[in-house]
Amino acid sequence: MAHKNLSTVPVYKKALELCKMSREIASYVSHNKDLLKLYQSNSLRDIIADSLLTDAILIPQQIAQAECSDSYAVRMNSVSYIHVMTRNILSYCNGLEKDGVKEREYLNLLRSEIKTFQTSFKDWRKSLSNR
Repeated sequence: MAHKNLSTVPVYKKALELCKMSREIASYVSHNKDLLKLYQSNSLRDIIADSLLTDAILIPQQIAQAECSDSYAVRMNSVSYIHVMTRNILSYCNGLEKDGVKEREYLNLLRSEIKTFQTSFKDWRKSLSNR
């Protein structure tokens, strides 16, 4: 495993921003303010918020794994996993909206953050294939 300074990887920085925004939105929309206990809730909104947080946290971890791996298969596995998680996050935004979250502008901010991330992600994905 190669050691790499992840702070110089643009997609990693974007993933951390996505993580931060997801945490703020999950905290705002959930009924249970203890984010570590969301998974125990019976509230659909809390469950969606927990899933949002989980996927957002896994994205930078997968980027780090891909960046540090010499294996093409490991890198491509991370890429496909991240692709699924970004689609999931967009679905969670829809789910929160359907569950009655009134502050659509927050969800739209998260959606646009995902789009920005996806642009950076595509460039990064191409760079991984060329290693």
